[in-house]
Amino acid sequence: MRSGVTPGLSESPEALVGHPGGWKLREGEKGEEEREAERDRKRGERERERERERERERESAEVTYSEERRKERECRLKEAGDPLALVEPPSKKVLKASRKIQAWWRGTLVRRTLLTAALSAWIIQCWWRKILARKLEKRRLLVLHLMAQETRACVIIQSWVRMLQSRQQYCRLLYATHVIQVSWRWYNCHTRGLFQGSYELTGNQLSLQLDIFLGSQICRISDCIPLPIKN
Repeated sequence: MRSGVTPGLSESPEALVGHPGGWKLREGEKGEEEREAERDRKRGERERERERERERERESAEVTYSEERRKERECRLKEAGDPLALVEPPSKKVLKASRKIQAWWRGTLVRRTLLTAALSAWIIQCWWRKILARKLEKRRLLVLHLMAQETRACVIIQSWVRMLQSRQQYCRLLYATHVIQVSWRWYNCHTRGLFQGSYELTGNQLSLQLDIFLGSQICRISDCIPLPIKN
């Protein structure tokens, strides 16, 4: 145990929890905090009371000013002979309620206008989309028609070209056949011979006449042969 140290003076309040005088010290701190909170609360209440007093003074001043203005207006209207001089101006509650009604009605009008504008815009958009769809359909049909025409024209041109190619090939084959036939006939005429003849029997003689054809050359033989005939 320490010597020369008084408990509760040099040690912290947490260290004096188990000390007999520690509870009194903590209770004194709690009482100080409560008194400070009470003073703050009373100070706040006094401030709010002053604020309410100033608000009441301001309202009374406004009421006084409005009352003076009202009396002045009534005097002026009475002097002018206006029948509305005895009509009292509306109170603040009435003005506030009327402003709320006006705000609600204006909001309703604005919402109605916006709804009408949105509906009109939607109708215009639907109409324009329909027009665009029709235009796209017409354009698609036109493109399909042009493609069909181009395809048909290409097919016709291809058929004509193929026909001309086939005709040219046939003509070449026909010419080649004609050349081959002429050549073959010329060869046959020059390699093979043809002969024909006639004979005549008169008395004891035989008359012969032969014609031999060798291509473009002709050889004619005629002779009389005596016959040995016995009486």
